[in-house]
Amino acid sequence: MNKSISTIAIVSIIIVAFSISSCKKHDEHNIGHDGHTMLNINYPAAYVVNGASNNLTVIKLSDNTVSETIGLNGATFPHHIYINPAKTKLAVAITSTDLSGGHAGHGGATAGLKVQIIDAITGTIDKEISLPKMPHNAIFNSQGTELWIGQFDTIQSQVLIYKTSDWTLQNTINVGKGLSEVTFSNDGSMAFACNTMDGTVTLIDANTKMIQTTLTVGADPVGAWSASNGKMYVDNEMSQTISEISVSSMTVISTINLAFKPGYVAYHTSSGELWVSNATDGKVAYYTLVSGVWTLQGNIVTGADAHAITFNSDGTKAYVTNQGSGSVSVIDVATHIVSRTIAVGTKPNGIVIKQ
Repeated sequence: MNKSISTIAIVSIIIVAFSISSCKKHDEHNIGHDGHTMLNINYPAAYVVNGASNNLTVIKLSDNTVSETIGLNGATFPHHIYINPAKTKLAVAITSTDLSGGHAGHGGATAGLKVQIIDAITGTIDKEISLPKMPHNAIFNSQGTELWIGQFDTIQSQVLIYKTSDWTLQNTINVGKGLSEVTFSNDGSMAFACNTMDGTVTLIDANTKMIQTTLTVGADPVGAWSASNGKMYVDNEMSQTISEISVSSMTVISTINLAFKPGYVAYHTSSGELWVSNATDGKVAYYTLVSGVWTLQGNIVTGADAHAITFNSDGTKAYVTNQGSGSVSVIDVATHIVSRTIAVGTKPNGIVIKQ
């Protein structure tokens, strides 16, 4: 009898020990190498960069509600976000600088400057690339094999190109003064580097890495935003204009006068509308071509310091970050009406969609 009881006790201890071990393994499996709990964002989502909250807000697109918050391992003032073509990795520039008031004359921060590569499903930080100068953004090329980083300098800025297979630096391209955003044309053939302090945009062949030309645009250009119509649209903050660049001819073909400070430009393919965020008045202005001239058609009130604009995959909804009101506006594209306002973190700037 005693032997039987003893045997049962031993078996019970083994079962308990196995259960504890299994739980421990399960917990370890759900903690990423950056110490954060691993998420499971296996649904269409928008990722919003909160510049002053120092984190990312995840919005579930099926019901436009906040589903997760992703920490950034103590990083300060993240700025803009891009996703790779496979929709598996996010790239966020850590500027350690508040850029919400404008992009000219910055770059004084010397610590904490880096780019973080984040797993789009689990939310864990896969890689941190430390930099000696401020990175304005980091963007994947059209194949996802390279990461291009714009590195600010008041004398001569650089575009850094890293190989994503092992994160080794492959190329350094010298451009102009005060580099802000580096972006690609819609077909991925050309990179555009906005030299904010020079009032120019440098065009770089994405394959050969050779500079093709440098174009004069308006005062304080921040980003050249791609469009499916073969153009790039540069937001010139100080001159309050948009420069339209033809990718094929590599020339400025028109200038759109705004009378407000632009934050971003997005082209809607099916409607042919050009949406421009009005940071001055907290609106989005939309334009169409009338007799070959971009003509204002209306304004959509969103929130204070309207900034980045992105469309969902079928083009039915637009998402706009409002830096001054800590929100994202969801707009019905067909009616130009805000259908929902989502509270996120403080000073949201960049946004990207995974669908």
